[in-house]
Amino acid sequence: MKVVLAYSGGLDTSFCVKYLTEELGHEIHSVLVDTGGFTEEEIKDIETKAYELGVKHHHTARMVDEYYQKCIRYLVYGNILKNNTYPLSVSAERMFQAVAVADYAKQIGAEAVAHGSTGAGNDQVRFDMVFRIVLPNAQIITPIRDLRLSREAEIEFLKSKGVVREWHKAAYSINKGLWGTSVGGRETLTSDGFLPESAFPTQVTKKKGSEVTLQFVKGELKGVNGRRFKNPVDAIRRLSELASPYGIGRDIHVGDTIIGIKGRVGFEAAAPLIIIKAHHLLEKHVLTKWQQYWKQNLAEWYGMLLHEGQFLEPLMRNIETFLASTQENVTGEVRVQLTPYHFQLLGIKSDYDMMSPVFGSYGEMNNAWSGDDVRGFSKIMSNQVMIHEKIAELAGKK
Repeated sequence: MKVVLAYSGGLDTSFCVKYLTEELGHEIHSVLVDTGGFTEEEIKDIETKAYELGVKHHHTARMVDEYYQKCIRYLVYGNILKNNTYPLSVSAERMFQAVAVADYAKQIGAEAVAHGSTGAGNDQVRFDMVFRIVLPNAQIITPIRDLRLSREAEIEFLKSKGVVREWHKAAYSINKGLWGTSVGGRETLTSDGFLPESAFPTQVTKKKGSEVTLQFVKGELKGVNGRRFKNPVDAIRRLSELASPYGIGRDIHVGDTIIGIKGRVGFEAAAPLIIIKAHHLLEKHVLTKWQQYWKQNLAEWYGMLLHEGQFLEPLMRNIETFLASTQENVTGEVRVQLTPYHFQLLGIKSDYDMMSPVFGSYGEMNNAWSGDDVRGFSKIMSNQVMIHEKIAELAGKK
């Protein structure tokens, strides 16, 4: 049977290749999906190891630009941070990895798709849901989940097949992508304790503070410190280069998993956090209060549905249309101060800034209305509650 395997080159997916080819006799086509977390050298190494393990064909799906265009920019438009903390780094990229694998399986006419998720996390649901939607007639094969294998059992099996590598378990599991890096370890398995400095992939090497200016055009980051980028992906990477060495964007997210249990995961996401906060500040200046209100409500739904594997739900396209429509005037510059472990938003400049002295200065002077206008407005605005209180008072005297 022709099977397409979502492949990363790690222990679990390496086991899947050997088990599915030599134990079950399937023809395996491996797919590595790059959402911004691999170097060219790593991509080549993963391909080489896939063929060494016995895959029929290996394919690398380069999804970074599509990942940005179809997802990340909406996370920015919505200022989306799960539980006000996490920029949905892994949640978002897993959906695109699953879609890319399913599309490739459809392209080559595979009868089945496989992934190496265990039965303990969110990813199994995300992959299964996408595969069922995109490939409703394909079989879904999940050896690690179905066999309930321990890491040690996987290693022993691979050794028996002549695959001997340094499979030692790292102290911390790292998952890197364009929109942040997740970090898991013993500290995140409990409710108390923060990750040590050594756990984070990017170490703090910058101690002297610096200022960075971000240029947004209709909600998208298009410039950093005056340097313009045609592709916002390059602007994100440039900001990450400047901010990550300060140790900015580190935290631990506590959330509700799709399978119903609480979970903690550490992360570093300097560029995503700065971009979202800077974009949000710019919006406070250029959007009306009702635009901001409805954006916040719909964006929260968007983030929740994305996290829970519902990226293909048609409602997501509706919300994206709304979010994009709010960005027409979100153009301007935001100045940000970078210091070790911290960033501070300094202010904005925009031609669309509604904090214009032409109409008045808050607490200082009004130019577009009079005191009598405000007196009448306040009277009308308080009318209904005044009537409510008066009626209650009269009824209480009866």
